[in-house]
Amino acid sequence: QVQLVESGGGLVQAGGSLRLSCAADGNINGLNTMAWHRHAPGNQRDFVALMDNTGSTRYADSVKGRFTISRDNGKNTVYLQMDSLKPEDTAVYYCYAGGRANYGRPFASWGRGTQVTVSS
Repeated sequence: QVQLVESGGGLVQAGGSLRLSCAADGNINGLNTMAWHRHAPGNQRDFVALMDNTGSTRYADSVKGRFTISRDNGKNTVYLQMDSLKPEDTAVYYCYAGGRANYGRPFASWGRGTQVTVSS
């Protein structure tokens, strides 16, 4: 079983920055896509950014130019650098990882989330 643990959330003023981290732990044979989603009150869970195992990235239009996703494959960790934060970025941020565990079995895991609050 692969578990994801997020960290780095908190309270920041508009225009500030935060860096989220998500470490995957377990019997991992390979990680494919790692991604971030977010869930704001009253909204559905929305896609934020992803990076696949080739290094290709994709971002939601609302965060392009402000957020940067990166990963350290040696540490099975994905990061989300969030700059120029806006109050509308306030949400619980969830990490996602998909890949193969021991015996080649596919897995898809979500973290428990980390709260990001941006004050105006």
